[in-house]
Amino acid sequence: MKLLFALFAGLVFGVGIAVSGMMDPAKVLNFFDLAGTWDPSLAFVMGGALMVTYTGYRLVWRRPAPLFADRFQVPTTTTIDRRLIGGAALFGIGWGIAGFCPGAAIPALGTGRWEVVLFLAAVAVGFGLRRILDARLNPQTTG
Repeated sequence: MKLLFALFAGLVFGVGIAVSGMMDPAKVLNFFDLAGTWDPSLAFVMGGALMVTYTGYRLVWRRPAPLFADRFQVPTTTTIDRRLIGGAALFGIGWGIAGFCPGAAIPALGTGRWEVVLFLAAVAVGFGLRRILDARLNPQTTG
């Protein structure tokens, strides 16, 4: 049942990305082009997502636990460190260069565009490199 609801949530997200046009990297890149062909639609999509998220969290936090888990999985730290800043910077740079973020690129696989496959391959390589670097820099935290 848990996987069925995860699939449903992913499908709703993918449909939302498709309907909003955010699978098109040109639309996303135009949002960042303030001096040229600026397109504010991404701001409206994000604003809508924030409203839904705010409402959802207000409802969910009233529950003692999630429907399909024993407890909520929330971060245990609020520290802003080099890893967080570096990861956020890399995410933003990649998004600005490619016009894709991983969340929009996965539903965009259905478009059959080679750029999407290349982008997701680069994301996978980046995840792998991070694991290797983390294991070398912090051997006591790997299991």
